[in-house]
Amino acid sequence: MASICVKMIHSTYESGGKGSPSNPLKFKNQDYKKLKNALLSKGQLFQDEEFPANLDSLGNLEEIKVEQLKEVQWLRPRDLNPDAAFIVEGLSRFDFKQGDVGNCWFLSSIGSLTLCKSLLVEVVPQDQNFNDGYAGIFHFRFWRFGKWVDVVIDDLLPTRDRIPVSVSSRSGGEFWAPLLEKAYAKLCGSYGDMIAGLNPEAFKDFSGGVNMNYKLSKNQPNLFNVMKRAFQCNAMLGCGTFCGAKGKKFFKEFGLVDGHAFAVTGVKQVESRGKKVKLVRIWNPWGEREWIGDWSDKSALWSTVSSEVRAKCLEVKDDGEFWMKMEDFCVYYEEMDICCESPNFVDGDLESQWICSQTEDRWEEGISAGGSNRKTSDFWTNPQYRLRLKEKKGGINVLLSLLQKPDEEHRSKIQYHPMGFFIYKVPPEAPEGQLPSSLFKGASPVSVCRFAETRELIESHSLQAGEYLIIPCTIESNMTASFIITTYSKEPVKMVRGRQ
Repeated sequence: MASICVKMIHSTYESGGKGSPSNPLKFKNQDYKKLKNALLSKGQLFQDEEFPANLDSLGNLEEIKVEQLKEVQWLRPRDLNPDAAFIVEGLSRFDFKQGDVGNCWFLSSIGSLTLCKSLLVEVVPQDQNFNDGYAGIFHFRFWRFGKWVDVVIDDLLPTRDRIPVSVSSRSGGEFWAPLLEKAYAKLCGSYGDMIAGLNPEAFKDFSGGVNMNYKLSKNQPNLFNVMKRAFQCNAMLGCGTFCGAKGKKFFKEFGLVDGHAFAVTGVKQVESRGKKVKLVRIWNPWGEREWIGDWSDKSALWSTVSSEVRAKCLEVKDDGEFWMKMEDFCVYYEEMDICCESPNFVDGDLESQWICSQTEDRWEEGISAGGSNRKTSDFWTNPQYRLRLKEKKGGINVLLSLLQKPDEEHRSKIQYHPMGFFIYKVPPEAPEGQLPSSLFKGASPVSVCRFAETRELIESHSLQAGEYLIIPCTIESNMTASFIITTYSKEPVKMVRGRQ
């Protein structure tokens, strides 16, 4: 479906500027074109010294025994299939399935990405192949902490008994997905560093977009419309099942894998027995193990809809994809994430043009890491941002994102500090620069963000015209970390960093 949303203005990216989609930064300072040209001139195949074919690049794979890791052979796609292709008849979620690496969060996110063609071509340059100009070198692009980066890899894939250790081609001959996964593994530090995660992380790295999380429950009457708008806006949607006893119970009763990430691939309202039924389509990156309740592939309820609907929606095969009614989705899944280049899906205003502006900053121990206790003088040493709104447009008009930027290169070793932010109304007599606590004596914040130990926090606001002070902080003082603060607004806004 073509997107009907107005494209967001990214004031962060100058046309062709460094880190923009058209001019991404070179990860590890590797220049794809220069490396490839040099290889072709020498008649060589690329071997990536920055991500070598060895155990270090595999990392700690919990589901594979140490003695089995020693059996791993790194083979090129042509070694596995002489007719190897990068892409065969387009890119689809049915091109691949999960392997022995526990990264369902990433692979389900790829499944969602394949439905967003404009984003897909940014992440997966599709002019790559194993024929003309082949040199064993490929590249992929990801959004990382405010900038797009180009990641170069060789095409040596880890295998055991000639079977890929991680994601594999369902046809045995199409390799865009295993190579995309390898590029992301390099970005994370190793394949093992990809184990365990949530959809929002991959969604963000595929788009730099706005991610909204929805905790699911029985009574969410408007959520189906939000999901419908999200698909109209070319968004990625993912969901997760419950862990623990509850998840195991649902797995036993209905076949839903517990503690697992899925892609949401469609929504549709159908008429059954004279009543309207809202359906959600879901895909398991394992490529198997499906829901067996109402509206599953073999459910008798499909006989209650028209033959046209049945022909369009129902495909009885063990491919990991299935339908379920909206009410069941909200009961048997714990949460859902929606990520889109534009926030238009959030409030149903599909015509307003949002403007994105971001700033990178840092909390420094003893200098600008004052913690969250507003009663201390240290609190007012936190970075401050003044946001000026000229007018109030109906509904949600500002979204604020706070994204931690880790110093650690290996994803599995990253520890995020619990963080959040406060919003105050700035009094008219306020001077320029860093504002003192005396100006806000007795004043309550307009909003206090929920503090969380997470990579990104994002909250929507409906703010009146005026000037506001935004104070991002860690929950404890003297926690050193870099962060990116981003505003999404329906009008041009001026966000100024207060200086001490």
